[in-house]
Amino acid sequence: MSLIKSISGIRGTIGGVAGEGLSPLDVVRFTTAFASFLRRRKPEGRLKLVVGRDARLSGEMVDRLVTGTLMGMGVDVIETGFSTTPTVEVTVTDRGADGGIIITASHNPKHWNALKLLNANGEFINADEGNEVLRLAESDNIEYAGVDELGHVSYVDNSIDRHIESVLSLSLVDCDAIRKANFRVAVDAVNSTGGLAIPRLLKALGVQHVVELNCDPTGCFAHNPEPIPQNLEAIAAIVPAEHCDLGVVVDPDVDRLALICEDGSMFGEEYTLVSVADYVLGHTPGNTVSNLSSSRALRDVTQSREGCSYAASAVGEVNVVALMKETNAVIGGEGNGGVIYPALHYGRDALVGVALFLSHLAHSGKKASALRDSYPRYVISKNRKDLTPGMDVDAILARVAAKYKATAGCSVNTVDGVKIDFERGWVHLRKSNTEPIIRIYSEAPTEAEANKLAGDVIAEI
Repeated sequence: MSLIKSISGIRGTIGGVAGEGLSPLDVVRFTTAFASFLRRRKPEGRLKLVVGRDARLSGEMVDRLVTGTLMGMGVDVIETGFSTTPTVEVTVTDRGADGGIIITASHNPKHWNALKLLNANGEFINADEGNEVLRLAESDNIEYAGVDELGHVSYVDNSIDRHIESVLSLSLVDCDAIRKANFRVAVDAVNSTGGLAIPRLLKALGVQHVVELNCDPTGCFAHNPEPIPQNLEAIAAIVPAEHCDLGVVVDPDVDRLALICEDGSMFGEEYTLVSVADYVLGHTPGNTVSNLSSSRALRDVTQSREGCSYAASAVGEVNVVALMKETNAVIGGEGNGGVIYPALHYGRDALVGVALFLSHLAHSGKKASALRDSYPRYVISKNRKDLTPGMDVDAILARVAAKYKATAGCSVNTVDGVKIDFERGWVHLRKSNTEPIIRIYSEAPTEAEANKLAGDVIAEI
């Protein structure tokens, strides 16, 4: 059993002993801490929070615990039921709420669940705020509401529809062009809430031919829910068999987007953001942001346009968002298929990604595979180095950084671990917070080059 307490929430496996998994006691304690944290920032008046969940099997149980605890803290709850992470984010601001809780373990298997915590802007709380919530969760100094001050629950069943409406209202979403292109699109929603949101979005965009795979939100995931190539064999076969122009794959909470080309080949999670950014920059030139472990292709596409600049943040959505605001970026996100389009909201949003990508595909007049081939081609290699427990990982990273800072033709970034940029690629080293390993990601134009870059640095370690 596993229980992971982090700055952004609590994540764990269902069942077992309290404190060793995500037990009901842990759900109540962490929900109480978050409500207490918000109360300290708004000492007067009633608090209002939005709650939504993906379709995983433990979702109803956790949802009832969260909602009941919030009521006990005197918080009014806007309950959206089956929802998506970006939908809850949009609903927080739409309803003028003080925050939100998303009940989802994202791409983790079905026996996991988690609480993701949002502020009044519908954005994930930052590191300092998260640490305060963690401290409050360990405190016994919590006061619950009296009987006359208990919170109330209101139920909202149109939050996904309102989210879709807000996507359709974006100036760069061209429903006419999409309708005229007469696309056929297949969808794999891994039997979670993307099965409610994505087909509905596609039809609203003007896609008349939608092939649904795993779109019944039963929570019984048909395959490993992380949208990476080895888990997408079924839809990769269906797209060409059904003569589709595109395959769309989302994770259980619909903040990551992977695409399948018309021939069944992978468009590539890294290139979801690259292609959407290319479209956005073509209409609204500006700056872009991704994290240090994302593909160099976004930098290349951005810098190919006059007056546009690219910046890289530490890994993590909250860090990407902070740098996007600092640089006034028009588009950003993460290389795992997470598109953040601030014209709507500052959160990874697969619905926005689908709408902008289809608009781009329609305007380009190309097949998805041809569009993919139009971008700089890079390959990412993901490795790890196991270390002896007790070894000083920070010292190792510092020595690696010092060596490559003194090496000609290299630039080193130590914002988040050590990122070494070479002429034809890069290597990013980050220590794990949960086990004695160093994660080593590398990228180059070919797999062989990417593996060699990683191997050279592993040898140095």
